[in-house]
Parts: sequence; C-alpha cells; structure tokens
Amino acid sequence: MDTPAPRVADTLPSSWPTVARAVVLLTALISVLLTSFAWPSVRSHVHDVPIAVAGPPAAVKQVSAALDQRLPGGFAITEVADTSAAERLIRDREVYGAIDVSSGAPQVITASAAGAAVAQTLQGVAVGLGQAQGAGKTSPVRDIVALPADDPRGAGLAAGALPLVMGGLLAALLLTRLVRGIARQVAGALTFAITGGLAVAAILQFWLGSLDGSYLANTGAIALAIAATSLTVIGLESQLGYAGFGLGAVTMMLIGNPLSGTSTAPEMLPGWSGTLGQLLPPGAGGQLLRSTAFFDGHGSTHSVLVLMTWLGFGVALCLAGGLPRRERRLAAGSAENVVAQPSS
Repeated sequence: MDTPAPRVADTLPSSWPTVARAVVLLTALISVLLTSFAWPSVRSHVHDVPIAVAGPPAAVKQVSAALDQRLPGGFAITEVADTSAAERLIRDREVYGAIDVSSGAPQVITASAAGAAVAQTLQGVAVGLGQAQGAGKTSPVRDIVALPADDPRGAGLAAGALPLVMGGLLAALLLTRLVRGIARQVAGALTFAITGGLAVAAILQFWLGSLDGSYLANTGAIALAIAATSLTVIGLESQLGYAGFGLGAVTMMLIGNPLSGTSTAPEMLPGWSGTLGQLLPPGAGGQLLRSTAFFDGHGSTHSVLVLMTWLGFGVALCLAGGLPRRERRLAAGSAENVVAQPSS
C-alpha cells in the first residue's frame, strides 16, 4: 500500500505573522515569570514584623519609640513583663524575637529558625541599641531557637520550597496523563504524598541536616503540602481539562511559590502579598514545616487549616469530576445492553 503524500499545508513554513505572535507570547511569558519571582524579593522590607519588648512600661515605651524611629512601621510590638514571657511568645511562634530591658541593660532575643532574615534585622537592632549606650558597645544577642549547625543559614529549607511545589504539579501531570479513573488518580496522589514526604524529609533532615525535630512530623508536614497541591490541580484538571491544569500551575507556581515567604518571612514581603501567600499551599506548607522542625508544632494551626482546606477542595473537585464520567459509563453500558438484546 502506498504511503499517502503529506499535505502541502503541512510542508510549508509558518507565516511570519505566526512567528511574530509566538515571539510576543514568549516575551509576555518571560516577563510574567520574572515579575512573579523577582518582584517579591526586590520589594521585600521589614514591616509589621511581630516582636516582643520586655521590661518596665516606661522602658518599653522608650525602646518602642526608638525602634519606630529606626525602622518606621517595621515592627508590631507586644509588651510583656519579663524575659520568660518574651521567650514563651517566641517558642509559641507568636513573635519572631524580643528586646529585653527587664534587667536594665537591653539584650536581643532571636529565633533564627523562625526566619534568618528577621534574626539578622534584630541583630542590627542590637548594634543600634549598643551604640545608644556608648561608643563601641553592642547589646548581647541570644538565639534561643537556632537553625541546625549543619545549615546555619537555613538554605536547605528555603531551597526545598520549589521542589515541593514542582513535585505536586508533576504528580498531577503524570497521574492525569498516565492513570485512568479519578479514584485511582486520587489514590496515586495520596500515596505519592506519603512516599515523597518520607524521601524529602529524609534528605533534608538526615543528609543535608537542614531540619530538626521529629522525622515523622516533618514527613507529615511535607506530605500534606504535596497532597494539597497535587489534588487541587487534579481536581481542576478533571473539571476544566488543560485549562484547569494551567490554572493550578499558575496559582501554585507563579503566585504561591514566590509569595510563600519561606526564604525570608511572610511579613517581609511587600504589602498584602505575604498574607496572600500564607493562604496558598506553598506558603502554608513552608510555615508548617518550620513549626514541626523547630518549634514542636507550635504555631501550626493556621497552616494545617489552610492545607486541609485546599486538600478538601481538591478532593471535592475530583469527586465532582468523576460523577459525569461514571454516568457516561453507565449510560454506555445500558445502551450496549439494549443493542445486545434480541428483538422479539
């Protein structure tokens, strides 16, 4: 049998207007990518970062005024009576650090595990407080919840944010393309969330030394983040097809990842973007992992609720997407039975 000759339209080169449209589209895409990833970093600054100031009311007001003069609007201050109260707020993840003037001479208390960038800012505050006391002096700094010695800058935790998002997206892509049946896709996503959580937590904790705390708790935090991402995207794809996958990818990768605040702190992102980031799986997952790894789970309630909401949303979409498919299969089966019945 002769092979049919290719159509002329298939062999002709594309028109120049088609090339121009492709170039315009690619230029727009790279501009969006750059904006989504660079804008939060370039515009990051200290604003409304929660800290505590411990000491007598008069001293607390004096320190608060000095902080507002040094960094206007930089801190949201909680006044406490003594050192133990300030440390309790830090360990409960209600504040990032504290300035303690309860003993007379000021000292700065930090928690680099909560955010290395904020801890560095507070170290700069310690220098300013020391200079106010006298030339060449620096107020002492205590890091009561420090990052691991093997990763004192928290690089592993910051770098792990993107692979977690990509893992959830890749799981959704492969499962929707290779696995038939929405129930099997959901089962595959949940199973991968567990195995992926075990693997990622093992690498970050036992090899790179970037995590402390309970390995199983860290695994659970990572697994919940992966499941929330992958199931949401699978659910969107079941409803909208390729457009749903694109919507999920944009939400998680181009919005959620840059606004997660994992490498700095949500409060350092510009304007409202940090708050938005904590309502999406990448941001909530990063904060949950910090809580399980360094703070015995304190301060994790909001992150767990956000992730469970997204996970439930994804499952609901998957169930809604699976019902029409089941009805079509039942209808097709009924039609086959009718055709197969012999006429009387």
